[in-house]
Amino acid sequence: MKLIVGLGNPGKTYAHNRHNVGFRCLNYFARLHSIRFDHKQCRARVGIAEVRGGRLLLAKPGTFVNLSGKSVAGLVHKHNMPLSDLLVIYDDLDLPLGKIRLRQSGSSGGHKGMNSIISALGSEAFPRMRVGIGRPQAEEQSIGEDSIVNYVLGDFSPQEEAIIKPVIARVAEAIDCFLTQGIEAAMSNLAVSR
Repeated sequence: MKLIVGLGNPGKTYAHNRHNVGFRCLNYFARLHSIRFDHKQCRARVGIAEVRGGRLLLAKPGTFVNLSGKSVAGLVHKHNMPLSDLLVIYDDLDLPLGKIRLRQSGSSGGHKGMNSIISALGSEAFPRMRVGIGRPQAEEQSIGEDSIVNYVLGDFSPQEEAIIKPVIARVAEAIDCFLTQGIEAAMSNLAVSR
């Protein structure tokens, strides 16, 4: 079984926030494969299905982003899966809007949700897909923590939506490739399609 986790904050208030791009990617992929998030496990809404010849668990943690580790670690342990079968999808301030990066492992890069997951799993050695949301534009002085929080919890502008929608479809293609051909092929395909 593979576990694909999208990070986001639960509730309609946050649905279109930049911080919820992980949820949006998972929702899009679920619609493509007629998967419903109709179960609850380990503080997450989950969908279970056979996809591309293998068993798949999609999960949207019901904790807020910064506490995602509790849910993700619970699912990994419940299903006794190797970390190589986990893929976490989340927003990244340090990537330009619409850029996608897939890696086999690595640090959190300062993302609090990833800090929580790495801490709960006790390892950085699991695949992750980052979706660039860019940073707020600084006028003359550096951007403070409050500005960052307001930015990630803000909705995409109409111009940004026009960029992010096709990116969400590309993420779904990358998930399919990860499931059928493995992470290296998925990484290679994303690199070619830049």
